[in-house]
Amino acid sequence: MKTARIIYNPTAGKEGFQEKLPAVLTRFEDAGYITSTHATTGPEDAIYAARFACEQGFDLVVASGGDGTVNEVINGLAEYDERPELGVIPMGTVNDFTRALKIPNDIDEAVSIILNGKTGRVDLGSMNGKYFMNIAGGGKITEVSYEAPSKLKAMIGSLAYYVKGIELIPQMRSINLRIEHDDELFEGEVMIFLLGLTNSIGGFEKLVPNAKLNDGYFSLLILEHVNLAEFGHILSLATRGDHLKHPKVHYYKAQDVRITAFDEVQLNLDGEFGGVLPAHFKNLKQFLKIRVSDEFYDELYSEEKGSALPGEKEQ
Repeated sequence: MKTARIIYNPTAGKEGFQEKLPAVLTRFEDAGYITSTHATTGPEDAIYAARFACEQGFDLVVASGGDGTVNEVINGLAEYDERPELGVIPMGTVNDFTRALKIPNDIDEAVSIILNGKTGRVDLGSMNGKYFMNIAGGGKITEVSYEAPSKLKAMIGSLAYYVKGIELIPQMRSINLRIEHDDELFEGEVMIFLLGLTNSIGGFEKLVPNAKLNDGYFSLLILEHVNLAEFGHILSLATRGDHLKHPKVHYYKAQDVRITAFDEVQLNLDGEFGGVLPAHFKNLKQFLKIRVSDEFYDELYSEEKGSALPGEKEQ
C-alpha cells in the first residue's frame, strides 16, 4: 500500500479545506493510499511535519495552504536525500507556485491532479541554507508580501499586496549592491532585485515571460534607481510583459548568484521574510519531484533543450 501525509494550514485562504478533508481522505483511500494528516499550529511547523514524513518513509506528501505553507514543506523535504513526491492543494491568497504549475484553485481538481497526474521534476532555489520554489528578492517593495496583514489577505486576496504596496511607496529607496551572477558582475544603485524560478511572481504572470521551471537557471531581474513616476510606468509595463525593454531593467539567466551590500537589506523568499544580505543563491536543477497534470507534464518537457525526459539519456 502507498502512504500519504497531508500537511495543511487550517487558517489559509478562507479556511475551506477542513470542511472538505473527509471527502479528500476518502478519495485518497479509494486511490490506494493509507493517509494521515497534520494541521499546522504555527510558523515553521510544516517544516517539522515534512521532516517527520521523510523519516517515516511516506511515498507522498501533500501541502495544502498558500505559498508560505508550501515553502515550509519544501524546506523540510529538501534536507533529505530520499524524499517523498509532493502534491499541492492551493489554498492561499496568490498561489504563485501552483499558478505557474497550472494547478487550479479548486480542491477537487487539485486532488485529481495529485491522484491521476504524473510526477515531474522542477528546479529549486537554495539561499544560505534555506530553500525557495518560486521567488527570492530584496528591496523595500519586496517587504509588501510579508507586511500585508493575514486578515487583509484573507478578506480581499491579492489586492492586499497592492494596498500595502501603495502605503510603502513613499519609503522606497535604492540600495548599493554588488551582484555576481555566474561569470558576470553588476554593481550599482538598485531599487529591487528578483530571482525567479517560475513565470508567476506576486500575481504578475508576465514578469518573466520565458521562465522555464526545469532548466537549471534563475531569471535574475534588477531594477536600477528610478523616481516614483518611472517606477509606476515600469509596473504598468510589467502587466503586459513589456518591462524588459526598459533601460533601467536588467535581465539575466544565472545558475549561481552572490549578492552583497553595505546596508542591511531584507530578503524575501516565496513571500516571507528570508533573512538579510549577504546571500549566496544556487539553482538546484530538477531537484523537486511534484505531481502535475498530464498536459503540464508534456509542456514541461516538450520545450526542454539539452535535457532528457526522466529515464532517458541526454542528447
